[in-house]
Amino acid sequence: MAVPLPTDRTRWRCTLCGNLTRFDVTRTSKVVEYTHLDLAGEPKVEEREVLSDTVESVRCRWCNAVDQIELVDRPGADA
Repeated sequence: MAVPLPTDRTRWRCTLCGNLTRFDVTRTSKVVEYTHLDLAGEPKVEEREVLSDTVESVRCRWCNAVDQIELVDRPGADA
């Protein structure tokens, strides 16, 4: 099940321990990148277009809880 991303008005919170700041995020992304290789063959991504980006799971870094993450309002989001 995909996990909703935080917005400018919300953030993640672990329902088990209350963590608001540290999470391991597993995501699937599909991107198109324009890569330039210098004469030595070193690649450098100069443009990146994200076609799709899905958060598959979020694990709390403090208590290791998986699928226990909720969206809560950010402080001052009502202002």
